[in-house]
Amino acid sequence: MAIYKAASSRASSSSLQDDDSSPSETTARRQSHTTAQADRTRSSRAQRQLASSMAGNGKAAAGGVVVPEIKYTKLFINGEFVDAVSGKTFETRDPRTGDVLAHVAEAGKADVDLAVKAARDAFEHGKWPRMSGYERGRIMNKLADLVDQHTEELAALDGADAGKLLLLGKIIDVPAATQMLRYYAGAADKIHGDVLRVSGKYQGYTLKEPIGVVGVIIPWNFPTMMFFLKVSPALAAGCTVVVKPAEQTPLSALYYAHLAKLAGVPDGVINVVPGFGHTAGAAITSHMDVDSVAFTGSTEIGRLIMESAARSNLKTVSLELGGKSPLIVFDDADVDMAVNLSRLAIFFNKGEVCVAGSRVYVQEGIYDEFVKKAVEAAQSWKVGDPFDVTTNMGPQVDKEQFEKVLKYIEHGKSEGATLLTGGKPAAEKGYYIEPTIFVDVTDDMKIAQEEIFGPVMSLMKFKTVDEVIEKANCTKYGLAAGIVTKSLDIVNRVSRSVRAGTVWVNCYFAFDPDAPFGGYKMSGFGRDQGLAAMDKYLQVKSVITALPDSPWY
Repeated sequence: MAIYKAASSRASSSSLQDDDSSPSETTARRQSHTTAQADRTRSSRAQRQLASSMAGNGKAAAGGVVVPEIKYTKLFINGEFVDAVSGKTFETRDPRTGDVLAHVAEAGKADVDLAVKAARDAFEHGKWPRMSGYERGRIMNKLADLVDQHTEELAALDGADAGKLLLLGKIIDVPAATQMLRYYAGAADKIHGDVLRVSGKYQGYTLKEPIGVVGVIIPWNFPTMMFFLKVSPALAAGCTVVVKPAEQTPLSALYYAHLAKLAGVPDGVINVVPGFGHTAGAAITSHMDVDSVAFTGSTEIGRLIMESAARSNLKTVSLELGGKSPLIVFDDADVDMAVNLSRLAIFFNKGEVCVAGSRVYVQEGIYDEFVKKAVEAAQSWKVGDPFDVTTNMGPQVDKEQFEKVLKYIEHGKSEGATLLTGGKPAAEKGYYIEPTIFVDVTDDMKIAQEEIFGPVMSLMKFKTVDEVIEKANCTKYGLAAGIVTKSLDIVNRVSRSVRAGTVWVNCYFAFDPDAPFGGYKMSGFGRDQGLAAMDKYLQVKSVITALPDSPWY
């Protein structure tokens, strides 16, 4: 059931079909047995299959880069695709080349006002919040079916827009999105209040009611999964939504709006307004008719959203923010497995993951062996076109992120850390960076304290359990952590001591729709996933009725 099962058990994308092996078995086997000729053969075959599957739906740009057909670039408001009131558009660029993919309608305050009005009308007067939970669930399941039917096209959109691996999009991102939809479709008719034991001649019970219009602001690293992570529980609860996708990756969100209408989601229930944070995003968070905001992104922007919510109508806010997650490897660990987990934890999705295991602490007894094998593992990963199935890591999402990561690498070198591998652009064109590993890192260095959001691992040594617990907790973040050990005593002690919302033991990225996910400290508050996520989109109402003639009191 784990939506990242494919990621944790199939760390390389060059051989991802029908493999249920452990991370260490799968990755080690792949790296040791895949020859260069096999890679070339597989790549050639996959490219032919891709070209065939996208015949009539895409084009090849200069240099042979596959560009999917882009069908939807306008705002989606009240069930229709419309131009921005201002007529403005903005460019979304292909991180493989830096070339313009499309010009997308740019939402401003006037467009957000229209979207919120549509969402408010749909909530106050429309069918969606008044449907039975069963009926909402039926429509959500139909939407999931439609998304499944368009998996290839949707994965290609995120591949071209975000630099995500096409194959992982097909076997992880899109299937995870539909799994999330179906999970909450099943929860839609199971929203229950409680019967209260009130004193006196009264009867009491509670109702759980949809909170209203929800502003959803999602990041660019997982455009598809983040869309449904926020939208699915809101829909199940009976809310209406105004979604602002990241300006770097607006394309798939617009496609999902189209599919939602085909599935029977009433007009005004889902609205999508691509634009920039300081305009469209700010208009959502400050809007007096938005009841709640759900945000995933940086801690800095999370602060601004809280301030905006407080200054406007005291709307509720849920924030999933930055991370600087530790992966802790103890002396008794299987070194090969731990190395493969560490590579996955930081280099998966080119390090653009909020829970990336960017700080790797290795106990001194196996440290030297671990370092040697970690460097070999990093150097074995292929950086290249995400549409090539032999590629392990695609480009950073855009030029700004590319330059930010390289700047952090220079910081690491200037602060005295030792660069063992990587640290440079991996291609002359596009936003590719080599998998990078630093050692001799101290806990006060920038690369050990700040979220880089790129393929940069800080490898550090520790002696004792107490020492590593203190080190793991020495950042402002608390989103996730990983532990690699065979000792249940260590697992219990460390998992209870690390201040993080999720702790993985002998695995990484093991998410599931039923497992709540969120942060401690400055990684935010509120939970996505699980039934706990529904609480963000529901309000509790107490109903007390007088029973003057009741014999029971």
